[in-house]
Amino acid sequence: MTGIMFVCLGNICRSPMAEIIFKDMVEKAGRSAEFLIASSATSSENVCNGIGAEVYPPAKKVLAKHGLSTGGKRAVQISAEDYDKYDYIVCMDKYNLRSLNRLFGGDKDGKIFMLMDFTERPGDVSDPWYSGDFETAYRDIHEGCKGLLKQITQKNKDIIRKDD
Repeated sequence: MTGIMFVCLGNICRSPMAEIIFKDMVEKAGRSAEFLIASSATSSENVCNGIGAEVYPPAKKVLAKHGLSTGGKRAVQISAEDYDKYDYIVCMDKYNLRSLNRLFGGDKDGKIFMLMDFTERPGDVSDPWYSGDFETAYRDIHEGCKGLLKQITQKNKDIIRKDD
């Protein structure tokens, strides 16, 4: 099973969008059983007394426009223990990357990635919290998730070939 953790600052916009989009992609590919998919925040601001905030309404709206439901997703904060639990820890921007490297004491196993690095347009995922443009964020995330799935699929094929 391949574990993927999507990460952004608050876990109410971009990372839950990525979690939901990626889950939909692998389900449509008939591969849900191959993955453990989650999302989390680097910040604790949207998690109070162990109860996380719901996905931000404009993010819910853009997901619904594309036929996707947030399914009761609530914000959670990433922990140092998550490094060992997931194979891919995929962040939305360079600030998340910096926070994760601090939390994990580096990236000794090469598990931390930027989502847009799986596309032809490396860099940050557009942040709708500041821009208000949730559709652009959706397009960035969809493109990144598509590239991530393609890379994992290719990596798994390469592993199978080596085992033959």
